[in-house]
Amino acid sequence: MPAGPPGAAALRRADGHSGRGDGRLRRSTRRRLVRPVAPVTAVTVVGLDAAGAPPHPALAPVLATAGLVVGAARHLAVVPVPADADTITLGPLAPALRRLAEAVDAGVPAVVLASGDPGLFGIVRRLRAAGLPLRVVPAVSSVAAAFASAGLPWDGAAVVTAHGRDPRAAVNACRALPLVAVLTAPGAGAAELGAGLVGWSRRLLVAEHLGTAAERIRAVTPEQAAAETWADPHVLLSLADPVPADPAPAGTVPDQGTAGMRADNQPAAAPAGGWALPENRYAHRDSMITKSEVRALVVARLRPRLGRLIWDVGAGSGSVGIECALLGAAVLAVEQDPEAGATIRANAAAHAVHVRLVTGRAPAALADLPEPDAVFLGGGGVDVLTAVVARQPERVVLTLAALDRVAPAVGLLRAAGYTVEGSQLSAARLADLPGGSIRLAATNPVVVLTGERQ
Repeated sequence: MPAGPPGAAALRRADGHSGRGDGRLRRSTRRRLVRPVAPVTAVTVVGLDAAGAPPHPALAPVLATAGLVVGAARHLAVVPVPADADTITLGPLAPALRRLAEAVDAGVPAVVLASGDPGLFGIVRRLRAAGLPLRVVPAVSSVAAAFASAGLPWDGAAVVTAHGRDPRAAVNACRALPLVAVLTAPGAGAAELGAGLVGWSRRLLVAEHLGTAAERIRAVTPEQAAAETWADPHVLLSLADPVPADPAPAGTVPDQGTAGMRADNQPAAAPAGGWALPENRYAHRDSMITKSEVRALVVARLRPRLGRLIWDVGAGSGSVGIECALLGAAVLAVEQDPEAGATIRANAAAHAVHVRLVTGRAPAALADLPEPDAVFLGGGGVDVLTAVVARQPERVVLTLAALDRVAPAVGLLRAAGYTVEGSQLSAARLADLPGGSIRLAATNPVVVLTGERQ
């Protein structure tokens, strides 16, 4: 048997294997490899039930041994904090994070009290970002409590927050989707969200003082919500379905139904049926519709998603705006022709999306519309493009069939501070010939311009 490389036997012995090569660890080696590891003291995050139920049974034993308890003043006041435990009343989070990290390093049990489910737009995200080891004991979230109080299902709802961020994304989610729950904040509550939803067919349910004797949930219009002052904190539910004409019994919330809900419970996922759909999936007149090959690029350039507002100006059949709505964006379709407006409504209904139609001639019809994130111009001249760039959306996409309009449009976009990209799309589609042959039938070439604000 040939010898192994020099020192191989010694190496095997150093690795803890027997000279017989049976792969078993020697007992002495096994003992050396087993090292005691000090247990990491996790911070226990406990949710207090938004519906007012008693605290989770796990809270009492963790509080009994806690050396540090962190929470809002209202939470610290309702639980039996040990007399010898240090407490931190939450205001700015940085001091609490520092003390919690010190407690973990020192092996001191720490408890953080939070509202409802602290993993739902709650403190868990910030604690994890700080590198703290966590054990989470959730309670009923304020969103679940609000839907329960309203007697509504919410398995297909989108849940967004307006707390600590630009509330426009929450408003646009409510504009786009039929069922949305919004966690509000002072200055970004039902009044502000209601003001942003004026003009959209929405019924708002505002849930105040959840879990207390003063709990109240009211059904209001956006206009009514904007005109009132609401108690903080509160949860706003936005529903696309109108309230029935018959009044609800006293003390109950009118039945809202679930019309418009997606069967797959994915309120803002990519559409199951795809996008850049064939023209025959839309009603249209005289082929006045953005062709599917062009529409694919236009929608990609508009970057629709939940939280964004898209204007579809010169909407025609509404195909571009509808596909943006299918991808979760809020959409305003501007069309001067009332007959085309009826077609847009019919197409939106056929695709089960919500598109707000503004009937009027641009640029005058654009004056009072909410600020867009992106705009598609399927029609109109230089005056319309001028009015659009004056609003400074992030992106402007336009299609042009006439080459003499390309240079003025590019110049106008650049003068307004946009970086401009453009391409000409020319597609040839398969078409049958007599006798079973196939030819390529050319479609009209179109120039697609995209302006992106620098």
